[in-house]
Amino acid sequence: MKSYSEACERNKKPILSVIRRLLEGKERLLEIGSGNGQHAVYFSHELPHIYWQTSDREENHAEINRWIDDAPSKRLLKPLLLDVTLDPWPSDRFDAVFSANTTHIMSWEAVNDCFQCVANVLQKGGVFLLYGPFNYQGSFTSESNKSFDQHLKNLDSQMGIRDFEAINELAKSCGLVFQQDNKMPSNNRLLHFTKD
Repeated sequence: MKSYSEACERNKKPILSVIRRLLEGKERLLEIGSGNGQHAVYFSHELPHIYWQTSDREENHAEINRWIDDAPSKRLLKPLLLDVTLDPWPSDRFDAVFSANTTHIMSWEAVNDCFQCVANVLQKGGVFLLYGPFNYQGSFTSESNKSFDQHLKNLDSQMGIRDFEAINELAKSCGLVFQQDNKMPSNNRLLHFTKD
């Protein structure tokens, strides 16, 4: 029996409402950190013009494959082995990258590796769409995000909600240009970058 995420179920339509327009004309997308595969199945069926390449660490592949096997599509691709802290990264090139709820569960070093990975696999002019909670000017946007950040740090001191300003500086250093900050439900954001 495959796992099920209530959070994925709640946020999939709001996310789709934003990424649908940002992915117009795009054909090949890499999802970094596909988790259980729930988002990938929904988005790939709603955006049938895109080849949606899932990826994650090996321990998550079986779950991703369960979701894909229950709702197969020729354009929904089985997961690549991808741990952003390790080589090799995918040799393919993509015109879009999507990642949801990843930067706050990675160490800051891993976030740096992730952005370098994105810069390496994106074609010039490609888009990077990053969903999750972010702080602004060092401040939490809500009490619930503050509590969530403390919960993460209790699990692992290297985890935590990242500052938008630090994320943007990191993006710049990798040749990724900030375009939009989209407000999402439950105190989340969807950040849109393009590759120079």
